[in-house]
Amino acid sequence: MESKKKFMKEALKEAKKAFEEDEVPVGAVIVKEGKIIARAHNQKEAKKDTTHHAEIRAIQKASKKLGAWRLQDCEMYVTLEPCSMCAGAMIQARLKKVYIGTMDSKTGACGSVLNLLEDYPFNHHVEVEKGILQEECEKILQDFFQILRKKKRK
Repeated sequence: MESKKKFMKEALKEAKKAFEEDEVPVGAVIVKEGKIIARAHNQKEAKKDTTHHAEIRAIQKASKKLGAWRLQDCEMYVTLEPCSMCAGAMIQARLKKVYIGTMDSKTGACGSVLNLLEDYPFNHHVEVEKGILQEECEKILQDFFQILRKKKRK
């Protein structure tokens, strides 16, 4: 459990970077053989690109580092439950497992709204573990959206 918390704390560091950049604070790291090989955070606003989610960016960086699109020996730690785009990318990348900080009742595709990773017979199965540092992952999102609501009122 300690290594899971350690890696989720690294994903939270990425989420904090997103927060500081006025992006929805989601962070992700990809781990292979106990070492972080890629890290990323949301950059949709900065890049003006819907696909710049933390998970997609981390997969791209890991693939580049390894020189391969198959990441079957890799695990992802992500602060917020992935959406359908990101869950699909994890299946396509052949990730071994994803550790999720907190769930997303609006767009989550790993158990909240739907479950792409467990409910469909795709050619690859990504294992899922939920609730790693859940309170910390929820808090950064709550803080972000509270500030955003205050800005919109002004």
